[in-house]
Amino acid sequence: MSILVVGSVAFDTVQTPAGRAEEVLGGSASYFSVAASFFAPVHLVAVVGSDFTPDHASIFQERGVDTRGLARAPGKTFRWSGVYGEDINQRTTLATELNVFQEFRPDLPEWLKKIDFVFLANIDPDLQRSVLRQMKRPRLVACDTMNFWITGKSEAVRETLREVDVLLINDEEARQLSGERNTVRAARKILGWGPSSLVVKRGEYGAALYSNRSHFAVPAYPLTDPVDPTGAGDSFAGGFVGHLARTGRLDDGNIRQALVAGSVMASFCVEDFSLRRFGKLRPEEIRMRQKEFSRMTAFEELP
Repeated sequence: MSILVVGSVAFDTVQTPAGRAEEVLGGSASYFSVAASFFAPVHLVAVVGSDFTPDHASIFQERGVDTRGLARAPGKTFRWSGVYGEDINQRTTLATELNVFQEFRPDLPEWLKKIDFVFLANIDPDLQRSVLRQMKRPRLVACDTMNFWITGKSEAVRETLREVDVLLINDEEARQLSGERNTVRAARKILGWGPSSLVVKRGEYGAALYSNRSHFAVPAYPLTDPVDPTGAGDSFAGGFVGHLARTGRLDDGNIRQALVAGSVMASFCVEDFSLRRFGKLRPEEIRMRQKEFSRMTAFEELP
């Protein structure tokens, strides 16, 4: 089954302890679509400016991502710049230039409205709902949000959650959204607003899955030299939703496997700047790392 992703395509300038990358391809929809493409067909809906060239789109073409929904508008493509300190989990945003993304209002063609799996990347919650209202009964809707929307449009975020099956956010955002200091309490409150599952991303500490039926967690893959964590959360979402779309199953056991797939794709993302690691990633590497996760988390039942 195929996936529709609606989000941003951007140019990023990033400084980390490992180095610097200027004007490299980024954006939530870029990371998600490329990561998910290793599992299932992906249809990308976003907007770019006149400075976006065929070379920039080459990785989408190489991965078979459908870019017919990638609109082009006069002006500059969305830009973001940030710096990471020695603690690579701490990021400071230096500049955000929405440019053509500021007027992004997707009008989906009929053939995109029938897609079964939908991921609404980190965009305005009102825009997320406008996309959902164009869809024709998708099997699964997953979405992301961030502290900017939680602070400025908390009611709109909660309204969107009524129409969402899976919410993927980090632990700080979960606490902010719920008003609860404890993550478990935060998860219970958020699940009461509509989603059947909540995925809490915890960076180098892994990820946790909460539902009304169970709780499951996986560690992060141990990396000695992470390069750039930009896009890791969107890559996680790509692996997570990609696995579900590939298998077509939404049972608890398969959702747990999707959590591992998400962690695997996030671990590859941080090994290089931008989408470079995905450009040389081989399917057998994904399978090997998934097996390593199985070994990392296996133990005999305690007496």
